[in-house]
Amino acid sequence: QIDKYLYAMRLSDETLIDIMARFRREMKNGLSRDFNPTATVKMLPTFVRSIPDGSEKGDFIALDLGGSYFRILRVKVSHEKKQTVQMESEIYNTPEDIMHGSGTRLFDHVAECLGDFMEKQQIKDKKLPVGFTFSFPCRQSKLDEGILITWTKRFKASGVEGADVVRLLNRAIKKRGDYDADIMAVVNDTVGTMMTCGFDDQRCEVGLIIGTGTNACYMEEMRHIDLVEGDEGRMCINTEWGAFGDDGSLEDIRTEFDREIDRGSLNPGKQLFEKMVSGMYMGELVRLILVKMAKEGLLFEGRITPELLTKGKFETKHVSAIEKSKEGLNKAKEILTRLGVEPSHEDCIAVQHVCTIVSFRSANLVASTLGAILNQLRDNKGVGRLRTTVGVDGSLYKMHPQYARRLHKTTRRLVPDSEVRFLLSESGSGKGAAMVTAVAYRLLEQHRLIDETLAEFKLTHEQLLQVKKRMRAEMEAGLKKKTHETAKVKMLPTFVRSTPDGTENGDFLALDLGGTNFRVLLVKIRSGKRRTVEMHNKIYAIPIEVMQGTGEELFDHIVTCISDFLDYMGIKGARLPLGFTFSFPCKQTSLDAGILLNWTKGFKATDCEGEDVVYLLREGIKRREEFDLDVVAVVNDTVGTMMTCAYEDPNCEIGLIVGTGSNACYMEEMRNIEMVDGEQGRMCVNTEWGAFGDNGCLDDIRTIYDKAVDDYSLNAGKQRYEKMISGMYLGEIVRNILIDFTKRGFLFRGQISETLKTRHIFETKFLSQIERLALLQVRAILQQLGLNSTCDDSIIVKTVCGAVSRRAAQLCGAGMAAVVDKIRENRGLERLEITVGVDGTLYKLHPHFSRIMHQTVKELAPNCDVTFLLSEDGSGKGAALITAVGCRLRDAEQ
Repeated sequence: QIDKYLYAMRLSDETLIDIMARFRREMKNGLSRDFNPTATVKMLPTFVRSIPDGSEKGDFIALDLGGSYFRILRVKVSHEKKQTVQMESEIYNTPEDIMHGSGTRLFDHVAECLGDFMEKQQIKDKKLPVGFTFSFPCRQSKLDEGILITWTKRFKASGVEGADVVRLLNRAIKKRGDYDADIMAVVNDTVGTMMTCGFDDQRCEVGLIIGTGTNACYMEEMRHIDLVEGDEGRMCINTEWGAFGDDGSLEDIRTEFDREIDRGSLNPGKQLFEKMVSGMYMGELVRLILVKMAKEGLLFEGRITPELLTKGKFETKHVSAIEKSKEGLNKAKEILTRLGVEPSHEDCIAVQHVCTIVSFRSANLVASTLGAILNQLRDNKGVGRLRTTVGVDGSLYKMHPQYARRLHKTTRRLVPDSEVRFLLSESGSGKGAAMVTAVAYRLLEQHRLIDETLAEFKLTHEQLLQVKKRMRAEMEAGLKKKTHETAKVKMLPTFVRSTPDGTENGDFLALDLGGTNFRVLLVKIRSGKRRTVEMHNKIYAIPIEVMQGTGEELFDHIVTCISDFLDYMGIKGARLPLGFTFSFPCKQTSLDAGILLNWTKGFKATDCEGEDVVYLLREGIKRREEFDLDVVAVVNDTVGTMMTCAYEDPNCEIGLIVGTGSNACYMEEMRNIEMVDGEQGRMCVNTEWGAFGDNGCLDDIRTIYDKAVDDYSLNAGKQRYEKMISGMYLGEIVRNILIDFTKRGFLFRGQISETLKTRHIFETKFLSQIERLALLQVRAILQQLGLNSTCDDSIIVKTVCGAVSRRAAQLCGAGMAAVVDKIRENRGLERLEITVGVDGTLYKLHPHFSRIMHQTVKELAPNCDVTFLLSEDGSGKGAALITAVGCRLRDAEQ
């Protein structure tokens, strides 16, 4: 009979799944910029960006205002062996007249209680950080403000809606003048609960309250939160789900009793979901049902007493008592007798059944809205099964004998693909508020220190102009006879006297040695109307033991590779002209002679430095006695890049490489090159600018991290400029900063993993990826490196990568500005239009490097219009072109 009477309160799984879908739509609306203003479920950003990570420490105060009483806690978090929390708290009463009086009185009351508490704790002289749990819907634009949207539950103080509660409380504290407090965070009680539980279980990412009121919060991806700038990381969203249905979307399941409750409430038409679910209304719902049933003679033989008709006489705690499995019926008799209705045994069973239906409906409704949140989390993570923890608090959940079990059961039925742990928040939301404050306190301090450290990587316009000026001075020193010996920027003549003119023709071999790979190419150049370049190549690895063995082994390996290639192409018989791209500092005395000054980039082969590499190659070919080649030119890769681009664009007179290493070359006037006889025309000069700063002229901008990278490198003290800008070293700079930050507790929970200790683990390609990708993908990359990172960690890593690569691009730009301005002055021009041929993985693959470098050149050399042309297969084709130009000039001379 009762089932028939209350059939509208029994919700099928089908209905619950439908409600779940409706709530998911409401969440989406609340998160979207366009629909939020009209959305009923407000989805408020809380500016809490992470759960506790176990490193919080300090002495905090937490205020907790939102229920029938007001609590103040002192929370001490310490780290002896493990993190421990000590809490002392006082409960203060909030009288009805204060809840319904003026806002000023309410906050004066809070300030007075806080003063009393500090007095008792003897901390009035200390300025402790305060976390304020304020369990009402608030709009926040930062952690330490909360603008009350609307009062809910029993509160109705005037002049507070639309105001910032932090300002109101601060004003009340100032007015007293007997103590000082630093309110660092306003926290909703759901967030407090999530943080309290998050302290014990790192997986906790949902907070749920089912008490006087009801609400939930969860960690949402920033990319879905339109109302807050930025896509990085996560932020806790306070759903304010009590208002679900305020737009009529739950009318089909609301009953006459729900409508009656709403009409008699302080806030008619508002918080309709909460009124169907929460403890403040449950007893009253049961009372209204009992009155109606009694009136229709279905209960108490139709007896209706004044008590039964009195609002608030049947409380939620009575519902809990009546539903106890053993003494429930006795309790029912007791409670009903107090209401004067003289219940029969049947009446008691019926009332127990009514209570069950009402409380079960509440648990079912919460399960469906919670299910929507769990599905959102699962989709955000892109996983098949979600493992997560829900932190729960609230008197109804805690006190009701069956509520929790029913909620868990229905939730698991509605979202079968989630493994959900429900964790009861032991110490309410106060500890959570202290945790939020502790996290805020930690992050504030941490950000200050991180910014301070990374500030050294931010170069001002003045500093960059200085770098340009010094580069210019070092270039001049390298060109002049009397300073050339001691100069660090060597300015080596290349004997390349002209760029291609388009008449080059023939078949050429090219070798390209400059990194861990070695290439052999056959390049067929055809002149005429339709100039074509056809290339065939094969790549060979150079094992580390060969790179660092004897010179003879290295050149034997190279000749073996050439032999293989000639067989592969079937051209062993022909004596082809060959160009040798050799990307190391060489002193050339002619186009086909280059003396290796010193190895760079990890090469260490013995008996090569000081020798002519063309001679070493010819000797290697002789030893093999298999084939013969005409070595025409030895070429630096930078020059090769310039030549390749000049073949496309005759305006190209500069070559730049920013890859594993970095270097530049350009067409200098012969009159300025004192190391080579002759005044007429131009010659390409290989600056070898990687060594800029080796005399200490950049020490004022080098950081401790640059020094560490240099100290541990194969060539300590050398190539200092290169070590600040090129791909081989940027990852190392980043790794050194990350180790320092981890030691200082800013990263990876202070745990330095073996990976992080490994040199060169952070390849530059990771830098490019990290700066291009969204945070989740950054986490994935860091995981590949064995670094278990949180979102906060990933943000810091990304910031560090950005600072290091930005400085690299700016320093590179400053060097280039020096080169273009020198050419402009050489030619006595007001404005110079020139093209730079560029190659190198860092330049090509990094998402921001090229843009920042171009910008820097523009700012530091405003009178030059510089075009950057990406070299398609620079050094190989370039070597062939130089060989072709060399053959053309040689033929012309003969």
